Amino acid sequence: MKTDKQKIWFVTGASKGFGLLFVKQLLATGQKVAATSRTTAELIKAIGDSENFLPLEVDLASDSSVAAAITKTEAKFGGLDVLVNNAGYGIGGSLEEVEDRDVRAAFDINVFAVFNTIRHTLPIMRKQQSGHIINIASIAGVAPGSGWAAYSAAKSAVIGLSEALAQDVQPFGITVTAVAPGGFRTSFLSKESLAVPKNIDGAYDNINEMLIRYQGLDGKQAGDPEKGVAIMIQTAFEQNPPLHLLLGSDAYRRATTKFESQMNEFENLKDTTTSTDF
Repeated sequence: MKTDKQKIWFVTGASKGFGLLFVKQLLATGQKVAATSRTTAELIKAIGDSENFLPLEVDLASDSSVAAAITKTEAKFGGLDVLVNNAGYGIGGSLEEVEDRDVRAAFDINVFAVFNTIRHTLPIMRKQQSGHIINIASIAGVAPGSGWAAYSAAKSAVIGLSEALAQDVQPFGITVTAVAPGGFRTSFLSKESLAVPKNIDGAYDNINEMLIRYQGLDGKQAGDPEKGVAIMIQTAFEQNPPLHLLLGSDAYRRATTKFESQMNEFENLKDTTTSTDF
């Protein structure tokens, strides 16, 4: 990993999974890191103390809590170069069976927290005329699968906002990367990170059986999270970082299969599509 310049990082959801690996790899290479979790105790226990490390207890769904955390980061380190929106969790199941509160909670962290961090980071980056934003979505946001409607909707939103945001901030020297990982050996499939229906009526047995099989893959995913994080970190040091970054051979297969099918569908309906013009 080439990190010849010290940068100031703000990483959300840093007490486990990708987020924790981000902090550990960054601190090991001399970077300055502010990291969020629901409690600072979790972060300190997982990472320890360092003059280059600022643990922050943040409610990412609260705009004021996020604003305070960004202010503390700028006050301690004197700026903010890279924002990593990593916090999130999964929600699986049919839309009839998932609870409204679980869907709203998933959007609070997977989507609205991303809006909050970006909103309060951009003024700093605009002033610097530089910065990089890494939004970690999912391959489910690119190529949705059965049983993941709510989660796919949230992660599709992250990709869409990243694509538009990249155009908005390009004049200020700010770049954006939307990451779509496939299956990695993180804590994503744990009970703390994946919400599934509590009340099922049997109409969607195929989906619920799929979720059970999926949870059985915990620790058996093909993706190496250390390698994935190293690649994401490297984007912040590239002159022209990618807007879209797939991670994992499964992500590549799902994305290319989806887009090939979609292009075929577009072409088959070309005459119908274009017939609506005056």
